[in-house]
Amino acid sequence: MATYNPNELVRLSDTDEITLDPNADIRGRKVVDSVGEDLGKVHDLLVDPTTNKVRALIVNHGHFLSKTTSAIPVEAVSSITADEVVIDQVKDKIGAAPAYDPTLVYDEAYYVDVYGYYGYAPYWYEDYVYPAYPYYV
Repeated sequence: MATYNPNELVRLSDTDEITLDPNADIRGRKVVDSVGEDLGKVHDLLVDPTTNKVRALIVNHGHFLSKTTSAIPVEAVSSITADEVVIDQVKDKIGAAPAYDPTLVYDEAYYVDVYGYYGYAPYWYEDYVYPAYPYYV
């Protein structure tokens, strides 16, 4: 396992950076699960400023009285269209995911929990390979 740098991820909206292709900015797009159920919207993207790679989507989901925000690893994205982002998990799984907490965003244990919950190795592990799709750079 490589050393974790807790200062690496930032919300794209907190930077002066933009996506090179405006169509690649998926913020505001609808998010659906693997069977097409509505999960919510992409609120923001967590980016590694050292590599300029998206590491997670910040997704607002739930209903009016119990809205939740989760960080979903980019590895869970199975497809992207002009209107929506498809996650390779089901709604119940995402609904029970660890909540996104901006105060923990630089906490290694938080990311180990999030990545583990979705079944992925954290991006700082030596054998980690960035997903071929989606093409975030």
